[in-house]
Amino acid sequence: MSRSEKHKKKSGKWWKIPLLFMALVVIAGGVYMYTVYSGAKSTVDGKMHEQVASIDHEVTEKKLKEQKPLNILLLGVDERNGDRGRSDALMVLSLDPENNRSQLISIPRDTRTELIGNAPQAGKLDKINHAYAFGGTDMSINTVENLLDVELDYYVRMNMEGLSEMVDAVGGITVNNDLDWYDRGYYEKGYHYKKGELHLNGPETMGYVRMRYKDPNGDFGRNERQRQVIKAVVDKGASIGSVNKIGDMLDVLGSNVTTNMDFSTMKDLMLNYRSAQQNMVTYQMTGTGTKIDGIYYLQVSDQEIQEVHNKIKEYSS
Repeated sequence: MSRSEKHKKKSGKWWKIPLLFMALVVIAGGVYMYTVYSGAKSTVDGKMHEQVASIDHEVTEKKLKEQKPLNILLLGVDERNGDRGRSDALMVLSLDPENNRSQLISIPRDTRTELIGNAPQAGKLDKINHAYAFGGTDMSINTVENLLDVELDYYVRMNMEGLSEMVDAVGGITVNNDLDWYDRGYYEKGYHYKKGELHLNGPETMGYVRMRYKDPNGDFGRNERQRQVIKAVVDKGASIGSVNKIGDMLDVLGSNVTTNMDFSTMKDLMLNYRSAQQNMVTYQMTGTGTKIDGIYYLQVSDQEIQEVHNKIKEYSS
């Protein structure tokens, strides 16, 4: 049975920024939470852990035990009071511990695809970020799996508001900026993002990843800055100098991150998958912008979808 058929059968019975910064730091093994901070287990298991029906927990646990490659869906959501929000950033993180490598693939939020899940909108063609708005994490997982014909093992969802807090919790980050612009937005009015190396605090980072219209590459440029920030936070959080900041990082985690990883899983990832972070590559799915019934979509070709599928499967073999 194909994955598409599998999910259609299931549906009868899934910038802002998926910045699970801390979750990624945990995956990288950098915070040594379980050895140096007594509140880590209660934070993860009590506040962050949430299983989903769309992922077979037993299959995933077997992969983890055998140290097989894993695929993790990263969701950045814009949640508001009374509104679930949308997943305005989606990325698939592939971890290959045997070959000491990892891969981060961005899926543009406007990608037009079939929504898969139990919500009334299932089976309709729509923007992929609407999957979360209509059917939550489960519909997002099912839709991404169906689009790319891959199997996801874990998910990590983070509210975009946690980004600023996380950057401040690790003591700020350093990025290399390719463009020169002034931010006139909400976070740092008048802030000058100079070309070259920048040291950013939380609010400055929000302006850095939000900017789109001054970037000649639009959403694609913004997605590249998102990936850049993810790596910067991971590197900073994984440094020895961040050990004394673990309490602050855990507070941000507990308030903003949800995942189907429990504390035991994170320990296993830290011990057995840390080497995968040593060599990380990134990729941005591409497509052609078009309007259908007055609504903008990104049409991704079958060839591009197949290429992304192959990239993920190559890390899983």
